Amino acid sequence: MTAHRPAALFAALGDETRLRLLARLSREGPMSIARLTAEAGANVSRQAVTKHLRTMRDAGLVEESRHGRESIWQLEPRRLDDAHGYLASIATQWERALVRLKTFVERD
Repeated sequence: MTAHRPAALFAALGDETRLRLLARLSREGPMSIARLTAEAGANVSRQAVTKHLRTMRDAGLVEESRHGRESIWQLEPRRLDDAHGYLASIATQWERALVRLKTFVERD
């Protein structure tokens, strides 16, 4: 995970609106800002969606391409794989720590 900082990745994933946008892109495929905004709900403006998409782009979670005047956004699944790998590494470290603790506590 050297290409992007893990903190930026998890910060981008730490927002409910961004998670909903990612889920939609994962489920429905590439979409325009107009379509994402129209289906994001009345309380999320086009400007807010654009800001969230840029934050996710900066973290490597989505990619933007231009089709004429329209920006199309799509999920970059490798970054979710990176997040999974990072969390799996932490889980392994915790498991090892718990085994060491158990061994210490159960020592006669």
